Amino acid sequence: MATFLSCVFILFFLCFYVVSPIEAQTGGFSVELIHRDSPKSPFYNSSETPYQRLRDALTRSLNRLNHFNQNSSISSSKASQADIIPNNANYLIRISIGTPPTERLAVADTGSDLIWTQCEPCPPSQCYMQDSPLFDPKMSSTYKSLPCSSSQCASLNQKSCSGVNCQYSVSYGDGSFSNGNLATETVTLGSTTGQAVALPGITFGCGTNNGGLFNSKTTGIVGLGGGDISLISQMRTTIAGKFSYCLVPVSSTKINFGTNGIVSGPGVVSTPLTKAKTFYVLTIDAISVGNQRLGVSTPDIVIDSDPTGSLELCYSFNSLSQVPEVTIHFRGADVKLSRSNFFVKVSEDIVCSVFKGITNSVPIYGNIMQTNFLVGYDIEQQTVSFKPTDCTKQ
Repeated sequence: MATFLSCVFILFFLCFYVVSPIEAQTGGFSVELIHRDSPKSPFYNSSETPYQRLRDALTRSLNRLNHFNQNSSISSSKASQADIIPNNANYLIRISIGTPPTERLAVADTGSDLIWTQCEPCPPSQCYMQDSPLFDPKMSSTYKSLPCSSSQCASLNQKSCSGVNCQYSVSYGDGSFSNGNLATETVTLGSTTGQAVALPGITFGCGTNNGGLFNSKTTGIVGLGGGDISLISQMRTTIAGKFSYCLVPVSSTKINFGTNGIVSGPGVVSTPLTKAKTFYVLTIDAISVGNQRLGVSTPDIVIDSDPTGSLELCYSFNSLSQVPEVTIHFRGADVKLSRSNFFVKVSEDIVCSVFKGITNSVPIYGNIMQTNFLVGYDIEQQTVSFKPTDCTKQ
């Protein structure tokens, strides 16, 4: 069992019915995160077994990891959204854009910042095939193009000017890309209470030249990273810098904002959070396996919502009784893991480790390790908190 412990590990980070929206105020609301393999997803395949869905999720995440720039570091300005493949992300989000609102199904991507959707005018030769109609900015009363002199334009890694208007350009690790007009719009989120929340003046990309490996069932990407133009950062004042989630394997869940996103009570531990451009970064001091405390060669680790593992180390299900307790010693916070946080069942009698040895890449604390923990982010206080929780009851 000790074989996987020497590895640098890569470990496993919204559906709306829109009613008359209220303008967002500082408070609390929750939004559904749709797992792409759950029954609520258009990608759901009822003929697959739970084990097949889990293996598919692992494969997508490993592909996503393999396209990380091998020379990237989380402290480098080169560690940008271009190193991530959002099409391999495991969660989807429904948002509405414009006035009147037009519903969009997009990839929820914690590895990038920009929100973008395909827009008219966009001839077939310049946009990927999309099942739903493209967003038409001429039909919205709240659409406004942003000038090149705007702070939002200045925050982009790649941009150009078309007259006075700012043009964005973003590319991803698999060669997919989006180009178009940077603008502001009203974005509406549907909460789990049924009362939608309107967010006016949200910066987004109106894509008129998009291509690559995007699927026709999705309309673009919602960036949930830590950069200035991500949805999280743009809602910072509205949600008082707080959000949380509680993940369940291969199942839809929800993300909580504002007062709903506060994690408190017995069992909560907190660790300092730093941001390196897009990524949320934690510090690990050590890992304990049973009574043995092990040092780590790479203390900084990205906390992300996508699973990553290789299924290289597999064991008989009955041998799990011999697995010792594992504790992740974050800076100032000890997180005790259950066996389900580092082993996944791939058949009735076989389990496999989600630990993976890698070199020259960014270590990631992903969603299998976060399963059945209420994980809360406080951007104002710069902390991440963990609370052991039965997430199926959240």
